[in-house]
Amino acid sequence: MRASRLLSVLLLLQSRGRMTAEELADELEVSVRTVYRDIDSLSAAGVPVYAERGRAGGYRLLDGYRTRLTGLTGEEAQSLPLAGLPDAAAELGLGTVLTAAQLKLYAALPDELRTRAGKVAERFLLDVPGWFRGIESLPVLAEVAQAVWDSRRVTVRYRRWDGSETDRVLEPLGLILKAGNWYLAARCDGANRTYRVSRIHDLEPGAPFERPDFDLTAYWREWSEQFERRLYPRVAVVRLSPLGRDLVPFYLGAVGARALRECTEVPDEDGWLRVELPVEPGAPALGELLRFGPELRVLEPADLRDQVAAAIDRMGAFYG
Repeated sequence: MRASRLLSVLLLLQSRGRMTAEELADELEVSVRTVYRDIDSLSAAGVPVYAERGRAGGYRLLDGYRTRLTGLTGEEAQSLPLAGLPDAAAELGLGTVLTAAQLKLYAALPDELRTRAGKVAERFLLDVPGWFRGIESLPVLAEVAQAVWDSRRVTVRYRRWDGSETDRVLEPLGLILKAGNWYLAARCDGANRTYRVSRIHDLEPGAPFERPDFDLTAYWREWSEQFERRLYPRVAVVRLSPLGRDLVPFYLGAVGARALRECTEVPDEDGWLRVELPVEPGAPALGELLRFGPELRVLEPADLRDQVAAAIDRMGAFYG
């Protein structure tokens, strides 16, 4: 552990130049006193690190000194696909591992490329979760990830969408991060299925299993398309005002936005456009369409049009 930290101190100084003891301590999540001891150890080992005093001072390496100790460990190499997702890496228990891997890569770059890479990190940030979403409790995510990596069965207690619970023996095949939510692709009773990780608890690891030929990307694409068809089984033919069309991505998300893009109609002289919108069954569809207020008119199906009209009449009577 200490050897790894000493290497991290060395690589930080090599990639960033001068750093104060406080900056090193914050980066490594240790005390300033520990940093002092580590610097002394590096000096005793012959590393040309020296201190510059004053307000702009700190520790730095002798100009031109570079270490070749930049090889990645197995865990660090595994963490690289999450390089743009530090929060996701932390949830998987790979936060410090990913930091070490990135540090080694930065240290191995020539000065010009390291400067350009640093500018990208300063100017671009990927924030995956959507607005107005609470942070899910994920007490077993790291254990699930380890089971995926080890191809090891797990026995879990799973909470269904209706609140009921069931026991499952799963063969974990892959993890997916979708809009800030983690999902597990796993084989259960001979079929590939998808489970929301936040609903998994009481996890017990079991015996290893033989991993099948499984394409996670292809599986998720197919599952997402099927889920979307189940979620939006009906089509509402509507007319949308210009403002209504602007509201579609906010009220109906990517599904509504795609319906607008695929629409081949042209607006009438008043700017209203006839569009076929996928909607959920029952009451949710009514609520979705009422959100548009006077910017949307339902044409078909007749029963949905009648439901919208009746709801508007009830609201009018209430406020009248």
